[in-house]
Amino acid sequence: MLTATVGGAVALQAPINSHLGKHVGTFQAAFLSFAIGTVALLVIASLAKGGLGTVRHATGAGPVYLTGGLLGVAYVSTVLVTVRTLGAGGVTAATIAGQLTLAVIIDQLGILHVAQKPITPARIIGVVLLAAGVFLIVRN
Repeated sequence: MLTATVGGAVALQAPINSHLGKHVGTFQAAFLSFAIGTVALLVIASLAKGGLGTVRHATGAGPVYLTGGLLGVAYVSTVLVTVRTLGAGGVTAATIAGQLTLAVIIDQLGILHVAQKPITPARIIGVVLLAAGVFLIVRN
């Protein structure tokens, strides 16, 4: 329930950041979004078990595991612009379809140490239905 609730709230992120972008610029809005989020996470991480002391162990995870923030930048910067033409529903639908499609491939190959799950006909149908859903939502 928590994931679904927060996932629903993410639909607000693109229009909020897009409106901010109209006032300050696209990348400036993305910067502000991340800066405010960074301050919030600084407080949360400081109060969490282990505090900020455990952050120094991040390099032991490997370089690829430090790219999550860059992926966030790519997402926020892209949807900040595309929401203006696709709308919140279109951006959210396209995001979910893209995420699920790549997730099915990641599961199949066991990329990034996830448990391998084969691509089944049911999973393929699910991806196709999501693509159809995106089409139906973004068409005029």
